Amino acid sequence: MSGHSKWKTNKGKKMAADAKKGAAYTKVIKELTIAAREGGGNPDTNSKLRAIIAKAREVNMPQDNVKMAIKRGTGELPGIVYESVTYEAYGPGGVAILVSALTDNKNRTTAELRNIMSKKNGNMAGAGSVSWMFSAKGYIVIDKANAKEDELMNIVLDAGAEDLKSDDKNFEIYCAPSNLEAVKSALQAKNIQWQQAEMTMIPSSTVKLNKDHARQLIEMVEALEEHDDVEDVSDNSDIPSDILEQLSSD
Repeated sequence: MSGHSKWKTNKGKKMAADAKKGAAYTKVIKELTIAAREGGGNPDTNSKLRAIIAKAREVNMPQDNVKMAIKRGTGELPGIVYESVTYEAYGPGGVAILVSALTDNKNRTTAELRNIMSKKNGNMAGAGSVSWMFSAKGYIVIDKANAKEDELMNIVLDAGAEDLKSDDKNFEIYCAPSNLEAVKSALQAKNIQWQQAEMTMIPSSTVKLNKDHARQLIEMVEALEEHDDVEDVSDNSDIPSDILEQLSSD
């Protein structure tokens, strides 16, 4: 498992913490509004909206909140107009970074994210500088204690997954974004639990980091993800397991 993927597995824990603070609600509401505006309010015909509704359930968002966010997106209710923005950047050690954000004030968000990056040895890059390194994928992480590899392989490939990888602790499942819900449903039917399931950006190549650069990157990612407008942060870092363990215990 690459450093990128190891880092991504921490996000499930972060979302649980965010839900207690209400931050997850705010971010999911923005996502629902944008998805409904772009693809309509019917989850049966809008796969992106369907996936975000599933995310809303995972953070126990009340159904009324979900319905109102969708209606704001379709224009049935008045509300703030959010814009979807992707920022490209370089981080410590030359790592490529993609930041997905939803904002009602692009100038404010851009300035605030640039400030976060500059404090953590990173800088904004021009459009197209790093996005070519990434492709959108559905991404699921399963603890090895929850499934046997052969059985899991058959289940997810039949459901539309593209690849199954593993390390000493976890299985990683990759699929086209449009197949994420089908793969999750297949896992649920077999009572196989996952640690994390989301649409994310996967890099085609990685950059190995030393301890100092790894620490700076982790601090940057944490600071970016804490920003209210940030939905997702992807990078192409490869952080060796021993360095991750050292940083976790520091």
